[in-house]
Amino acid sequence: MAITNATGYSSLPTGNWLPVIYSQKVQKFFRTASVVEDITNTDYAGEIENYGDTVNIVKEPTITVAAYTRGGAIATQNLADDQLQLIVDQANAFAFKVDDIEERQSHVNWEALATSSGAYALKDSYDGNVIAAMVAGAGTTTGSDGSGSDTGFGTSEVDPMDILASSAKILHSNDVPTDNRWFLASPEFYEQLGNASSKLMDASITGDGSSPLRNGQVIAGMVNGFKLYMTNNFAASTTSNYFKILAGHMSSTATANAIAKTEVVRDQESFADIVRGLHVFGRKVLRSDALECRHLLID
Repeated sequence: MAITNATGYSSLPTGNWLPVIYSQKVQKFFRTASVVEDITNTDYAGEIENYGDTVNIVKEPTITVAAYTRGGAIATQNLADDQLQLIVDQANAFAFKVDDIEERQSHVNWEALATSSGAYALKDSYDGNVIAAMVAGAGTTTGSDGSGSDTGFGTSEVDPMDILASSAKILHSNDVPTDNRWFLASPEFYEQLGNASSKLMDASITGDGSSPLRNGQVIAGMVNGFKLYMTNNFAASTTSNYFKILAGHMSSTATANAIAKTEVVRDQESFADIVRGLHVFGRKVLRSDALECRHLLID
């Protein structure tokens, strides 16, 4: 932007003495925290990485108990060999090109900058994909998007702590272990939680010196038996004032990454490098009874 001259001032009139400088410090966009790695299990990932793209997981058989009378005959049952399959059938990729001239003469390392951005985009897409599968596979779903009769905040004055208690009760009723439980919600829920239970979010109450957001975790402690996580990666609702929450156990969903790589290859049609990134993964809800989804309304 040229500096305004005084009236009648004509020295160096073209403005060439004032160069345009491009900063070497690049403004990066904000990156959301990944939560999937903290709320799913990777028990079967090693088998996929080493042997193939499918793992058959045999389910524990259900044994029937019957009343017994002394001297009576006992009927035996046949054992079931039901199984689940974790299949690597999801893939995302990115690719971009940097010309040799751009690489040599640019003040910014576009290759490194864009590669970092691409790696984040793959991870963010992975989070959204797995969370969507968990929402679809939840054994208990309360309310529905846009139904108009869901649990609400605002004029309904529902305490978010009651929602946590209700989710805990659902998992209790399904005999879900109390360890490794988690609660995942969007910022809207935590806004209400902060307003209703401000001491809960206070670092002095949680015992955390600074209460930082760690890998999407809201506070370091447990609330009603849950580790609390926040994400922006729930699929958007059809109505703007609706949002979702998930409550569950780490064993509910299995994830596995078979390929996660970035490579640089020469472009065959120009003097340029092509940078490509690939992420191949699988996800499977193994225990739907250990997942609860709820649609909430802010009225």
